[in-house]
Amino acid sequence: MRVLAPILGPVVTADLRVLIAGLALIAYFRLIRFDPEWRRFWKQYLFIGAVNSALPFFLFSFAALHIPASYSVIMNSTSPLFAAIFSAVWLDERLTAKKIFGLLIGAGGVTLVAKIGVVENDPMFGWALAACILAAVCYGVAATYIKRSGGGMKPMGIAGGSQLMAGILLLPAIPLAPIRGVVTPSVAAGVLVFALLCSAVAYLLYYRLIVEVGPTKALTVTFLMPAFGMLWGVLLLHETITVSMLAGTGLILVGTILVLNISLLGRSPKNL
Repeated sequence: MRVLAPILGPVVTADLRVLIAGLALIAYFRLIRFDPEWRRFWKQYLFIGAVNSALPFFLFSFAALHIPASYSVIMNSTSPLFAAIFSAVWLDERLTAKKIFGLLIGAGGVTLVAKIGVVENDPMFGWALAACILAAVCYGVAATYIKRSGGGMKPMGIAGGSQLMAGILLLPAIPLAPIRGVVTPSVAAGVLVFALLCSAVAYLLYYRLIVEVGPTKALTVTFLMPAFGMLWGVLLLHETITVSMLAGTGLILVGTILVLNISLLGRSPKNL
């Protein structure tokens, strides 16, 4: 997103990602004769596509215009915190004192990252961070919705149906934010890799996790995101990682561990 959004614009970046992924998955479904049951679940695919793909991908693409990729990744790691809140509201999961303490620690980590002055006084910095947080909220809402209302939907159907719906939803917004730069072969190749690997393949796995282990635990994949996001940011985008950023990320992850009730001293894998 950090590479593509300045060239394609946030809307086109988000739309090409989901539209290509959705079309590729639908073609794959026809090849293997898989029925996503459009008539039965199109409304669910529409909602999931809007909340879990179209809106958050646009928000992160917008943020990529103004903040380093490492900041976006750190904010993305708050997704399990929001999933825990919505699970308590909609799934009747108990919000214990330990979880509340974890949420407060995670919020402290977000605050610490937000106050870091490494970015060049961009007036849009605060809006970009807010966009990332809103995207993380969307992930929490969508994951909880799938667990609550996704009965009968197959993970593959959710992956393909929601991506295609997200791509269709974003199409009317393209004239409002057209392509900003020159589309080179490397940019086109990047879009294909972005769509097929980061959306099509990734969401086949992700929605299966949500259905099998629940929204909060599925979102624990975000534990890995700050480490990889900051690493790629340094190696590929020449970004700067500070002690304060690491401290803020640490607080977010510690808060998430408390919210998920994960023991660092060892726990049966089936409980994770």
